[in-house]
Amino acid sequence: MNTTHSSNAAERFDFTPLAKESIELDSAITQLHARLEQQALDAHLLDLAYTTVDTPVGSLLLAATEIGLVRVAYDIEDHDAVLQTLAARVSTRILRAPRRLDAVAYELDEYFAGTRRGFDVPLDLSLSSGFRQLVQRHLPEIAYGRTETYKQVAESVGSPRAVRAVGSACATNPLPVVVPCHRVLRSDGGLGGYIGGLAAKTALLALEARPH
Repeated sequence: MNTTHSSNAAERFDFTPLAKESIELDSAITQLHARLEQQALDAHLLDLAYTTVDTPVGSLLLAATEIGLVRVAYDIEDHDAVLQTLAARVSTRILRAPRRLDAVAYELDEYFAGTRRGFDVPLDLSLSSGFRQLVQRHLPEIAYGRTETYKQVAESVGSPRAVRAVGSACATNPLPVVVPCHRVLRSDGGLGGYIGGLAAKTALLALEARPH
């Protein structure tokens, strides 16, 4: 067999798809994924839908069950690691399905544009329990543009001495931005911690402080 001839022949041909072919291929893959997504939804084979959205505080991972939005994760949390945790704690039947999260993405767009002050999408709080969930249920009661201290939150949920536990509940909030743990500060006015990093917390507080 003349391998030299075969090698030379291969060199004379460019197997890279043309621009038009590349676009058509991308379109076909997108349509195939959309069909698979719809089939999974129709057959009730999908327990967890997820997508990512770009925002002024970075890329956010959004994940939802049939009950509602179950997770919002910042880039610094490592989206792949978050998905692995969701698969272990919620279900392995997970698929990128942006359409299931269109309403969440739309409300986030409005929030970052300054035209929305609260979120109306249904929530699934199953990733938290006990005192942590109690605190996280209180957080949306802190009005847009306002803040409370960890001590004030502890008093509001009926456990005035549980300041550290409130801090832990905020630090483990699975739904940052939507459940506004960024509105909780230290008693001395310091930022405290934040799951998305202090730069993100500062940006969210600055957004809400602006006149709209």
